[in-house]
Amino acid sequence: MLQSSDYLRSVFFEFRRYKTLGDKTFEQLSEEDVHWKYRETDNSVALIVKHLVGNMKSRWTHFLTQDGEKPWRNRETEFEGAYASKSELINAWEEGWKCLFDALASVNDRNFDTTIRIRNEEHTIIEAVNRQLAHYASHIGQIVLLGKMIKGIDWISLSIPKGGSEAFNKEMFGS
Repeated sequence: MLQSSDYLRSVFFEFRRYKTLGDKTFEQLSEEDVHWKYRETDNSVALIVKHLVGNMKSRWTHFLTQDGEKPWRNRETEFEGAYASKSELINAWEEGWKCLFDALASVNDRNFDTTIRIRNEEHTIIEAVNRQLAHYASHIGQIVLLGKMIKGIDWISLSIPKGGSEAFNKEMFGS
């Protein structure tokens, strides 16, 4: 039977894994790169991060006691006027993740059955956390793709590089 501690350990691992993909993408991007857009109507890395951070702060602040859509959040402005600098982006990114990890750390066996509300819809903790994990994974995938588009042949793969599956499997399986 799945224990709350097993579930929490698993989601901590997954959230950290996705955060690391973002971190490693930012390392490869310049100050100008984080503001690059394919078209004017598209989102830059900086705008996607601004949206993620707004969502994280709203969803995870008072996670167990308040609706995840806070009255002070203005989602529409998350897609306007991105961060002035890459360092500002990274600072906001870290704040958002800290909010998330602190909230997750507050979940335990005693409160694991708490009903979570997001936009006045009831969720179990598992449903609320999985919803956010899927949301963040999709946007971090966008960030990685934008990074790959921006860097082109200079992109350093964050997973098994194209053409590297056989070597990777040999290393993993020793054959």
